[in-house]
Amino acid sequence: MIKVLFVCHGNICRSTMAEFLFKDMVKKQGLEKNFYIASAGTSREEAGSPVHSGTRRKLREHNIETSGKYAVQLTKEDYKKYDYILGADKQNIKNMNRLFVDDAEEKVKLLLEYAGELSDIADPWYTGDFEATYQDVYKGCNALLNHIIEKHNL
Repeated sequence: MIKVLFVCHGNICRSTMAEFLFKDMVKKQGLEKNFYIASAGTSREEAGSPVHSGTRRKLREHNIETSGKYAVQLTKEDYKKYDYILGADKQNIKNMNRLFVDDAEEKVKLLLEYAGELSDIADPWYTGDFEATYQDVYKGCNALLNHIIEKHNL
């Protein structure tokens, strides 16, 4: 089983968007039995909060549901649990590297690295632009899925 964790600051916008969009992509490929997919935040300030209403709206436009998801905080133990740990921005990566101390297995990457970009995914909490965030998350998730399919011969 391939375990994928998406990470942002609060786990209510970008990482949850990536989690549910990636789950949808995997399901459409008929590969859901091969994956465990989740998301978390580097901060505890939103822990227990539901998915941001803007993220829910944007995903509903694509018939993707987020019910039952509440924000959780990233833990040191998550490093052992997951094969891919994907940050939405460079600050997330710094926070993860501080928490994990060592990324010897090179699990921690920016999501958009898989799309050939070292770019941050803009935080719609500040920008209000959930469409731009969706486009970046889609691009990153699609490239990640293609990478995993090829690497793991799925």
